[in-house]
Amino acid sequence: MYLAHDTWIDKKVAIKVPHRQNLDFGELLKEPRLLASLNHPNVVSITTAEKQNDIFFIVMEYVPGATLEQIIETEGALELSRGLDYICQICNAVGHAHAQGVLHRDLRPGNVLVSKTGLLKVADFGTARFLEIAAHGSTVIGSPAYMAPEVFDGKVVFASDIYSLGCTMYQILTGSAPYTPPAPKELDKLMSGELVSAPRLKNPNIPTRISEIIMRAMAPNISERYKQADDVLNDLLNGRPENSVRRTHSNQTSNNEKPLSVSNHASDTPQQRFCWHCRKPLHAKTDRCPFCREMQ
Repeated sequence: MYLAHDTWIDKKVAIKVPHRQNLDFGELLKEPRLLASLNHPNVVSITTAEKQNDIFFIVMEYVPGATLEQIIETEGALELSRGLDYICQICNAVGHAHAQGVLHRDLRPGNVLVSKTGLLKVADFGTARFLEIAAHGSTVIGSPAYMAPEVFDGKVVFASDIYSLGCTMYQILTGSAPYTPPAPKELDKLMSGELVSAPRLKNPNIPTRISEIIMRAMAPNISERYKQADDVLNDLLNGRPENSVRRTHSNQTSNNEKPLSVSNHASDTPQQRFCWHCRKPLHAKTDRCPFCREMQ
């Protein structure tokens, strides 16, 4: 990836030069065409794709900031409200991609860019595919530490991205991946869920409900896993501490912790508002989102 300056529009851009330049031109165009089918504030946008002097490259928006992986490596587990904000933005990006029939297939913190304003952009759709194409493939693609069990057998569905999303959520709120990449002989443990412990056991500040959502997103059995990112997002918004009558203390055991519930006294505490489009938090009196500029 290279940082460049477009002199025609006087703007910094990012240029990606795929390593495999000897592919058929149609193959080279798959990633930019996938990106062109996506139009969302939480997805890196594409400007164009070109081939000059026998070198193919993709021109994309430049996002000043750091990757989510770099931030976690530096800061460790993120504070709960910030972490949930980031997770909601990733859910928005994944949900939008899936609505267009696109699977990312390599969702992980290293492929999420965090701008200086706190806006997240899911990037690196180099391994992404439309569902109908990916479903008939047999090549195992992805990062082992974030791959759903079925992907090791060459099967990929929308829920496979949800598993990777769960691993990413886990790392955001605990500061570490849920497990080290399994060796071939350990795949049966991955299939049974033995390698994963509840994130709340690593970080007791994570509410029980949020921990349960992450574990469901990482369910080894597809039938027990969330099918859509929107379902994850809705459960997160309903289970976030801001919706509870009272916050439980982090030193309480899970047996004593009461489930999070929506307050019946909305006038007592102002409810946090979120943009309907990008899910970023809003000020109480604003009528336009400062991040995606959508009217509320």
